[in-house]
Parts: sequence; C-alpha cells; structure tokens
Amino acid sequence: MKKIVFSCLLAVITITAFSQLTLPPDGGNKKAMVGERIGITDVTIHYDRPGVKGREGKIWGQLVHAGYTDLGFGTSKAAPWRAGANENTTIEFSSDVMIEGQPLSAGKYAFFIAYDPTECTLIFSRNNTSWGSFFYNPAEDALRVKVKPVATDKSVEWLQYEFINETENSATVALVWEKLMIPFKVEVDLVKLQLESFRRELRGERSFNPGWQSYQQAARYTADKNTDLEEGLKWADQAISDQFVGEANFVTLSTKADILSKLGRNTEADTIMKKALPLGNMQQIHQYGRQLLAQKKNAEALEVFKLNSQKNPNQFTTLMGLTRGYSANGDYKNALKYANLALPQAPGQQAKTAVEGMIQKLKDGKDVN
Repeated sequence: MKKIVFSCLLAVITITAFSQLTLPPDGGNKKAMVGERIGITDVTIHYDRPGVKGREGKIWGQLVHAGYTDLGFGTSKAAPWRAGANENTTIEFSSDVMIEGQPLSAGKYAFFIAYDPTECTLIFSRNNTSWGSFFYNPAEDALRVKVKPVATDKSVEWLQYEFINETENSATVALVWEKLMIPFKVEVDLVKLQLESFRRELRGERSFNPGWQSYQQAARYTADKNTDLEEGLKWADQAISDQFVGEANFVTLSTKADILSKLGRNTEADTIMKKALPLGNMQQIHQYGRQLLAQKKNAEALEVFKLNSQKNPNQFTTLMGLTRGYSANGDYKNALKYANLALPQAPGQQAKTAVEGMIQKLKDGKDVN
C-alpha cells in the first residue's frame, strides 16, 4: 500500500515539475483583446503587444522583417510577420464580411502581414492555432489583400489594434505601432444580415415576446431602408392582426401605410392612415405631420396638424404644428397667429428662442420649415 501511495506521489511531483504556472507573456509583451460590433457583426482580435523599448527607427524593416523570411524554426521557409508577438494574432468575424472589398467568410483566422514600406500584404489564414508564423503555409490562406502603410506623427510604444472611421456598416481596423499604421477596411452587408436575423428571430421566442413590437420593428426596418417591402408588408400585417400578438394601433397601422405608399398603393395607404390617426397620441400625430412636410405633402400635413389641435387644443406642440402647417402652405398670417400663441407656452429658453426666430421669419414673409 505504501509503495502505491509513493508511486502516485512521485507521479504528481513529476507532472508538476514539467508543468507551468500562469505568467506574463515572454519578453514583457502584453496580451490584449479588442473588438467592435459593425452593424450586427462582431469583430474580435486577440494579440500580444510588443513594445518599442528604445528601438525607435529599428522596428519596421528590421525587427519586423520585410516580406517573407526563413525564421530558422518550424516548417515555413518563407514566413510573414505574425502581426504581433508570441502566438498567432487572430481575428474573428461572426458573419461574412468584406475586407478591402474582397469577401471573407465568417470564422476565426490567423492574421499575418508581409510588411513592405510602400504596400503591405495582409494574410488571413485558416490555421489559427499555430505559434506565430513559424508554421505558416500559404495553402491555408483564406484571403490576401494589399494595403498601404501610413506614417504617423505620434509614436505608439505598445503595438495596438484599434477601430476607426466607423459607419453603420463598416469600420477601419488599424494596427498602430511606433510611427506607422497599417489600416484595412471591414464592411458588412448590414441590410442582408439584418433581414436574415429578423427571419431567424421571428421563428423563435421573439415571434410572441414582446408581442406585436417584434413584427413592427422588422416591418419598420424594411420601410426605412426601402427594401424587401413585400416581406415587410407581411410582417406589418402580423403586427396588426396576428391572432396571438397582433394589435391595431397608430404605430402598426402607420407602418403598414408607409410600406403601402412605397409600393405605390397610395389609396390603400390613405385608408389605413385614416384608421391610424384617431389612435395616435399628440406626439405621434405631430411627428407624422412633420414627416408629411418632409415629403412636401404640405396640404395633407396641415390637415393632420388641424386634427391634432382638435384632439389636443392649446398645447405648445399642436400650436407649433399649426404654425408649420400654415407656413408650408404659404399662409403666413395664420402661421404667425399660432406662433404668437405658442410663444408663452414654450418649454424653456431654447424653445422660446426658436419660436421667436420663427415669428421674425414669418414677419419677413419667409417659410419657417
């Protein structure tokens, strides 16, 4: 029995002797992770951050070798730079993306750079588990793109990745180190991805929770983007009349009317809006009137503002609606009348100043919209 215990203890000691505890990365480099959501696509980068450490002017083309080289270890005889330190730099995309205009499928990739002072080659490799670029194999490349490095004025001590120039469907990922930036643009087909997400979610829990709002949100998106309107119309109908969650209210009805209008079915749209307006609150009706003004439907807008005033008389919002409605139709006399009535009800100095500006414009015979 003692021999068995001793043997087990010896095995534990032996295993422990060859195992390693968690320590900072070799060479004082720092581990880092950075990510950002582009549209509904998550982009995540894991990397190690080497420092300049007094090697100014000796980083690019020296410490970071140009092009491809034999690192003297591993299987690669023509290895690019690992785009960081220690193990692979990796970049992961939760959906398909475009890198500098070229398609790349969703997934996790090792990221390498073949540095050149005038044009760098960025490499996205399917092998994301190797150590550095010692085992780089071009047969595993998923994508290569070329970008121009950009000189910077400010020196960055620790290599970093950052997201810049963001839009709703794109961002530039930039590697920045010492006085150089290597940027590349990541784009997503946001509308396509968003619609795919709606279709998927509306077959699950979101189809009945939180009720009509889910279908309404999807329908509203198609109207705002003026895309897939027939599908949006189906979602709008479900938001209104689905037997479990449907509700005919101002929001659902006005969304359906907007889609019908974009489809050129204006008579149907007008009929739906006549049902919607009595169900709207003061702000909803006012915003619909402002929307009509933006569409240059001035006469229709004035009728909406009049209806709102009848439902909600002598309110700052409805008085301002009448001011804008009459002004848009060239009736500056009535517009001035309602602007003067609105002035003492202005909620705060900023609103008061805005109304005073409108009053002066109307006195000068100018439209306030």
